[in-house]
Amino acid sequence: MKMKKLPVGVSDFKDMVTGNYYYVDKTLFIKEIMDKGDKILLIPRPRRFGKTLNLSMLKYFYDCCTAKEANKKLFDSLAICKAGQKYLEHMSKYPVIFLSFRDIKEMEWETCMDKIEGLIQDEYLKHDYLLDSPKLKSPEKDYFKRIIERNGSKGDYEKSLEKLLIFLNRFYGERGVILIDEYDAPVHAGYNQDYYEEIINFMRNLLCSGLKDTDQYLEKSIITGIMRVARESIFSGLNNPGVYTLLSEEFDEKFGFTEQEVEALLKDFHLIDRYDEVQRWYNGYRFGKRIIYNPWSIINFLGSNAKECKPYWINTSDNQVVESLLSKGGKELKKELEQLIRGETIEKAIDENVILKQVAAREDLLWSFLLMGGYLKQSPKRRDEVSGKMYYTLLIPNMEVRMTYVQIIDNYFTAKIGNDKLEIMLKALIDGDVKLFEKMLRKVVLAIFSYHDISGEPEKVYHALVAGLLIWISNTHEIKSNRESGYGRYDIMVIPRTYKGQPGYVIEFKTVDTEDNETVDTAVEAALAQIEEKKYETELIERGIENIKKLAVVFSGKDVYVKENIRS
Repeated sequence: MKMKKLPVGVSDFKDMVTGNYYYVDKTLFIKEIMDKGDKILLIPRPRRFGKTLNLSMLKYFYDCCTAKEANKKLFDSLAICKAGQKYLEHMSKYPVIFLSFRDIKEMEWETCMDKIEGLIQDEYLKHDYLLDSPKLKSPEKDYFKRIIERNGSKGDYEKSLEKLLIFLNRFYGERGVILIDEYDAPVHAGYNQDYYEEIINFMRNLLCSGLKDTDQYLEKSIITGIMRVARESIFSGLNNPGVYTLLSEEFDEKFGFTEQEVEALLKDFHLIDRYDEVQRWYNGYRFGKRIIYNPWSIINFLGSNAKECKPYWINTSDNQVVESLLSKGGKELKKELEQLIRGETIEKAIDENVILKQVAAREDLLWSFLLMGGYLKQSPKRRDEVSGKMYYTLLIPNMEVRMTYVQIIDNYFTAKIGNDKLEIMLKALIDGDVKLFEKMLRKVVLAIFSYHDISGEPEKVYHALVAGLLIWISNTHEIKSNRESGYGRYDIMVIPRTYKGQPGYVIEFKTVDTEDNETVDTAVEAALAQIEEKKYETELIERGIENIKKLAVVFSGKDVYVKENIRS
């Protein structure tokens, strides 16, 4: 096993097994699928967690259409062969239809539909031997030719799954297996590119015609994607499909790597001494009750020459939907996002049914979207006795995902103020140059608050802004907000993670109250006096920080003043 290649980007099960690749055995997924009574199973998981590979495995296991003996040999040394004869008797027994939508992410509806037609054409071409069969009637052969010659109508393609299932059943005398991979990839693209209704309508007609009222033709259907799209948007016509999201305990270890599997991998590659680091970067997902690692990131880490822990998952696809939704959010959402990035938790009701077009309008659905997409993980839950809703404690799973959020916020601020101002401001803070920090913060505020509503509670708005800006130094500095220290709760504390004479900060915010004839000077004095009276620096002293700076950040409209208490 130690000499085997790492399967970076390999998603075909046959290639994996015959190509001398390191394979983490997930073949008991087949057993679990058979043990479930559901005829149709929808199993959503985040991207890059092995969905395509698992469906490919099912294809080679079930398929009776080609190379039956060769396919059986693929499983010779794997766990499913020890599961019992009642499972093995299903091997190479059924005709299989396999459609993967994972690469259909087009900018326009016309090109999206063109690629879907090509995908369906390819699947029909694999079974073009049916054109020579007397079991297909002349009109059915005409229909078949329209599909493979790309002359079909939209209605022809919407019926294509159902028709092919019937044709294969008639030819082989066995019910068929339908495997649909990443069914919602074009749905996400449609949401981004404004053809959402068109793709939803097509996918509803395609899937429901193929899976509804086809009991006599269908053995099993397994559908994967990222989200469980609400039944009324796509699966409205299906009779109670089994849905197993990452909140379900079913299939909890069949996607992604378990802790034991990662430990075995690190041992085989002589990197077990890096376990804690790998855990911090890629661990933390929770499927059912299982702790799961991101397999894409683990494989890429092991396959890199430098063996460097860095973001691999966030580079596999753009985060356009997430970035769009987060940038549209209000003050409360941005505040909660900053809490998460600081390593804190939030509690939210989670809805496993998501209609994408409602997420932008309903901020409460955003958290469900982020959880199902792998951008958050959940821990202990409670049910609200009045509403019946399930509440989960949510947090960012690991360093890699945390950097996704930082990157999204970085894109937002860079578009408004540019990297140069932000970098100068943060470096000034790290170096203890309070005057330069004040100068650059003024420039940032002038740029940002042409985009922000600062009415209502401006002190909280400014507090949230500065806390958000400090996210960029959170790798080297611990950023705390509204925590107890001494005899009260400070606004912000900045603590160097590796103390080498760098300053630690206590920062108190205050807005000038002109109605009480308050001036900038009196507001500064009040903020600094509060730091002294409440002894906010206590935590810094206990941490062994000797270079402590106490700052009053005072705002009057868009004017900002930063003053240090140099007398203490």
